[in-house]
Parts: sequence; C-alpha cells; structure tokens
Amino acid sequence: MVIAQGEVWWADLGEPAGSEPAYRCPGVVVQRDAFDRSRIAYDEALMSWYDAVSEGYDDWAADMTADVPFYVDLAREADGSIVELAVGTGRVAIPVALATGRRVIGVDASPGMLRQARAHAAEAGVDLTLIEGDMRDLALEEPAALIYCPFRALLHLRTWADRRRVFERVAASLRPGGRFAWNAMAFDHRIAVRDDGVHFGEPVPHTVHFVVGDNRIDLVLDGGETTSLWWATKNEWLGLLDVAGLRLEALAGGFEGEPLTDDSLEYVFVARH
Repeated sequence: MVIAQGEVWWADLGEPAGSEPAYRCPGVVVQRDAFDRSRIAYDEALMSWYDAVSEGYDDWAADMTADVPFYVDLAREADGSIVELAVGTGRVAIPVALATGRRVIGVDASPGMLRQARAHAAEAGVDLTLIEGDMRDLALEEPAALIYCPFRALLHLRTWADRRRVFERVAASLRPGGRFAWNAMAFDHRIAVRDDGVHFGEPVPHTVHFVVGDNRIDLVLDGGETTSLWWATKNEWLGLLDVAGLRLEALAGGFEGEPLTDDSLEYVFVARH
C-alpha cells in the first residue's frame, strides 16, 4: 500500500504489548512524498549503476585483494551459517566458500551483479545461495554465525536511519555470540583534493566528485549513471553498534590487524552479538 501525502488512513494496530509502565506500541510512520521519491530514485540509480558496471566489475576490483584473507579467516571461525551483504560478483564469497567448504548466503540488490556471481560460482564449483534483495530488509531463515559486508558497501547507505536499520536487522539475524564484520574508508582530505573532478579511464571509465558538505563521493560513469558513497566517522560507526545492541570486538586500521592511527585510511570492524 502507498499512502500519499495529504491522504488519511485508519489502521487497526491491535493491543499494545508488554507491561506497564513501558508498553511496546506499534506505530505507523508516513514520510513526506518528496523523501519517498528521492529514496526510490536513489535506490534505482544505485542498481542501474551496478548493473551497468557488472560485466567489468571484476577488473574494477582486481586490485582489492587484501580483504579476502581477513573475511576468509572469520568464516573459518564461524560455527554456523555465513552471510555476505552486497555480495556483488562473488569476489569474496567464492573464496570464503572454497576455503570453508560451506554454503555462503549472498544478498545484493543488483540483478546484473548477481548474474555474474552465479556464473563465477558455477565456474568455481561452490555453493552460493544468492538472494536479490535490500540489506535494509535482511531476514534469514535461521540466525547466522557470521554476517559481513566487504569493500565499503555500507557507505552506499545514505542516511543514519538506513544504516541503523541495517545494523538492527543484522543484530536480529545473528545467533548469540555471532559476528558482524565490515570495512569502511576513513575520510582523507588529501585524497579528496587529489581526486575531485578527476576522470579515470580504466577499467571502468568514470569521474569522481567529492561533496564535502554532504560527506558524499559521487562516481559518475561516462554514460551518466551515478552512484554515491557517504563516509562516516569512527564514532558514528560505534554509535550504530550501540543502538543495535552489538558490542565491539576489534577495530583495526587494516586487514592485517594494523593499529588504528591518525593516518589510517581504513576502518576494519568486528562486532559481536
């Protein structure tokens, strides 16, 4: 059902649950039409961008290999199901499945990326369960021992509410003691100055734009398709753990456990349920 701005609907929400003095009451939130349209437009643009780059994505990510052993090691320690958010073409999920000999569940919103993942998984002879869906709506049949989100994919979530929703869904989807791991960039003004407005020709032609006032990086393909990433501070990530009821296990400045320093360019997080 879509409720447009200005329309009035009555909903039977049932009796409140819980006990005094703090009932848990269901509620209905209706966003402004402009907000709803902008969110839908961004989600469609994100999928369009990844569908456009899906065939060349492996070349795009060819230099990104340092994270694979990190996530593989976590998967080896997981006593239960393994889930990757933003699985893409299977760049990490396939090595995880090969190393552990276990099925990996992969979630991604891009049909084009999932087609590549299915083809790569078949070639590698590994068992991936690939789900086309939004990580904000994560729901598993059974709690996972490990959920991870590599390659800075959480930065595609544009609002605090989007990120909080993902963290809460992750917490609800983990078994007691289960882990949530992810990595994200630490903003560096020197890189922003160096790369702002620069066109990169290979392997996927695109131009980079930094929008500092919005904590945003736009990646614009030569065909016009655009995707964005919103960077966050260390304390914003820690705040998300807090509101989701997760506890920090480790925070490093690199995938080999390097200490986080003032000059670190990467946050590597591991949290526990």
